[in-house]
Amino acid sequence: MLENKIRIGIIGANANYGWSMRAHLPALLALPEYELTAVCTSNAETAAESAKAYGARLPFHDYQEMVVHPDIDLVSVSVRVPLHHDMVMAALQAGKHVFCEWPLGANLDEAQEMASLARSQGVTNMVGLQARGAPAILHLKELISQGYVGEVLACNMTMFLPGVLQRGLSMPWMADREKGGNTLTIGTGHAIDALCFCVGEFKEISAKVATQVTEWETSEAGKTVPVNSADNVLINGTLVGGAVASAHVATIPWHGTGWRMEVYGRDGTLTASSQEMIQYGNITIRGAHGGETKFVEVPIPDGLTHIPSEVPTGAPFNVAQIYRTLGQAIKDGAKTMPDFDFAVDRHKLLVAMEQSSVAGGKSVAL
Repeated sequence: MLENKIRIGIIGANANYGWSMRAHLPALLALPEYELTAVCTSNAETAAESAKAYGARLPFHDYQEMVVHPDIDLVSVSVRVPLHHDMVMAALQAGKHVFCEWPLGANLDEAQEMASLARSQGVTNMVGLQARGAPAILHLKELISQGYVGEVLACNMTMFLPGVLQRGLSMPWMADREKGGNTLTIGTGHAIDALCFCVGEFKEISAKVATQVTEWETSEAGKTVPVNSADNVLINGTLVGGAVASAHVATIPWHGTGWRMEVYGRDGTLTASSQEMIQYGNITIRGAHGGETKFVEVPIPDGLTHIPSEVPTGAPFNVAQIYRTLGQAIKDGAKTMPDFDFAVDRHKLLVAMEQSSVAGGKSVAL
């Protein structure tokens, strides 16, 4: 059990761009149980810049040096998906606690290898499925479990996000399915986890995994890249509790409508929506049950926010929520969720979607 602050080192802590800059760093700097001890980027200059910007005392440009440093308790991996495996394995081999962004690996085999080592090392680990840390999602789950809609009969979810036609210079790797970072693994993974968190796991599933845009423009004038990774995922199936569920997650050219989930029960209906990706927050819940004739907004209890008011809204908020959960587990020497073993189960669900799609939409039992 740790009595003092948790000393964290972040791999991918560039001060100028990236998910760490947008979410992890602002979240951690506002959480008093953490000390940002080390930052690691791909070169010495940007590492020094990041250390200065965020007050970390140890800059690294070689993650293998960072993960073995004795002053680090927890390693956070927030880089491109294809790099997750080697970095996580190195941190686990060094005996560190590990946080890794979702998806855990570029494929199921990588995820299973990381989960196995984490288990054998006995360290606390977490994967970044941060939508389940959103107060609105926590409350949606509460409402359903408390019987607001009664027996759940059906659930529908959509998430449409813009930007599929053009990608910046740092993004073309996502065009390659084998790299493991695309609308199926990232967008669908986050969204379907929130659905299952609220209404239960799938018992069987069928899917269509499609690539509608087969060529991306890049930031270089006139240059394009071929695409074989998914940009549309359509799902339907039966949940363990007997309800039917459907979902459509897509990256489209322009003007996405954001995320929406609808839960229909024997006694009522709940909807939850956001104009952004689900894991960013800013979710509104509306509901109607019993003899009510109109949907009304359902307030989110303050008690579901577990972080200081200093944490910025937007991307850092839900990340801070799950870092707080992780920090408590590390201090207690306890297991936490969602851990790497759980991430393997989510990877298996994505594999089932692909298997169903290849088989022409045939249902796959889980």
